Amino acid sequence: MEYLFRAEHVTKHYNQHCALDSVSIAVPEQSIFGLLGPNGAGKTTLIRIINQIIAPDTGNLLLNGRTLKPEDVHKIGYLPEERGLYKKMKVGEQAVYLAQLKGLKASQAKKELQSWFEKFDLMPWWNKKVEELSKGMQQKVQFIITVLHKPRLLIFDEPFSGFDPINVNLLKHEILNLRKNGATIIFSTHNMGSVEELCDHIALINKSRKILDGNVRTIRKEYSGQLFQIELENMVSPLEDMLDNRFELIGSTKKNGILSARIKVRAHLSANELLKQIMTGAQIVSFHELIPSMNDIFIKNVTGHFPFKQEESAED
Repeated sequence: MEYLFRAEHVTKHYNQHCALDSVSIAVPEQSIFGLLGPNGAGKTTLIRIINQIIAPDTGNLLLNGRTLKPEDVHKIGYLPEERGLYKKMKVGEQAVYLAQLKGLKASQAKKELQSWFEKFDLMPWWNKKVEELSKGMQQKVQFIITVLHKPRLLIFDEPFSGFDPINVNLLKHEILNLRKNGATIIFSTHNMGSVEELCDHIALINKSRKILDGNVRTIRKEYSGQLFQIELENMVSPLEDMLDNRFELIGSTKKNGILSARIKVRAHLSANELLKQIMTGAQIVSFHELIPSMNDIFIKNVTGHFPFKQEESAED
């Protein structure tokens, strides 16, 4: 696997406070990488270090296999959580100016901006002052400015904050297009639903240390616990009698002739073994594995308590 960006054993102190304690992440090329953690965990500090706003005390930062240098700032696009535009400037004028700071010529910037503004329904506001725009419109302008110079690495910090569902979907679509067209994205958010929908890989930071990382699907599978939800009808015998000691019936309920049950399969057994055990004694209506959400996994790793309640009955 090729990695566009790596942080190796990055440590940062502020007086007596340790903001990052030997944190390492590896961001695969052309992927969406979720940088997760509770408030105060150290995510923003790491993002600022990547953007060279502040320097680490120790550790290495590598972009495309080389030590990150000051001039690499033009290869990075950063959309911070706290947005900021010049309120009195006209929208189009300011966008062109900020694009020029990223290395684009004015004529090229204007052409690219007009294309993006049309896509985001912002053209009628080109000659308006920024203060006349809604918060959501201002955020769309900043998103456009962040991606306009086609940086290889994009960092989005809570990019959906303040957006309505329609504009959230618009931004999600554009983020996926950016990845499709070659961008590598670090995505910091507290919305675990967006993580499941968008992210390929994640790293979870808590109290300045990385406590979990890996592929999203693999992590969810590892936390699944071999727990299955099954619905049965036309049973010839009680479910308990169909199961031997390789399986554990966690709970069950019956409604309208259909038995709904949660069954835990012992380690090293496949779901097929469970199906074979039941098929001769009942008709299977539905069957699926209960896999915890990233929200459950986040809470488990940060608090030590798993909200994915395996002991509850099927209707709980």
